[in-house]
Amino acid sequence: MRLVLMGPPGAGKGTQAKVLCEHLGVPHISTGDLFRENIRDLTDLGRTAQGYIDAGEFVPDEVTNAMVRDRLKRPDAVNGFVLDGFPRTLTQVAALDDMLAESGVVLDLVIELEVDLEVVVSRLLLRAIAEHRPDDTEAVIRHRLALYTDQTAPLIAHYANRGLLAGIDAIGPVDEVRDRLFAAVRP
Repeated sequence: MRLVLMGPPGAGKGTQAKVLCEHLGVPHISTGDLFRENIRDLTDLGRTAQGYIDAGEFVPDEVTNAMVRDRLKRPDAVNGFVLDGFPRTLTQVAALDDMLAESGVVLDLVIELEVDLEVVVSRLLLRAIAEHRPDDTEAVIRHRLALYTDQTAPLIAHYANRGLLAGIDAIGPVDEVRDRLFAAVRP
């Protein structure tokens, strides 16, 4: 299966992506991991991304798209993947569609982990304490969540219009959320 996993920070994407990938036997492809890997390996794309990051700017779509394109060409992703953190814009949606079309495949499903934003704020504040992240204040968290909501609303609507969106209640014990996720990906 070829899946996109969406949800706000703190929705449990990382936790559920690992379980889902193991269940499906496909790789978890996270843009954050791709950035770190390319920067660590000193690839041309990594050096370009590092320049933007060092300047405090967003890495442009064309750089992110190129990293994702390269990653999707690896043998472990031929039979499927779970994308996490990509696409984030409608431009990236179009780029992903083009990448898949080049390989003669399509996206199977987009899963949105749905969680009340107040629950997410609580989770992220607890994580900030547990992981000693003093910069993750409530104001910063709420700002990030507002950006996420603004940026992803068009993507959610786009994928819903294409009949590819499945919303999953992401509140509850990890095992219950996992079971809901597995039910959504059954053919």
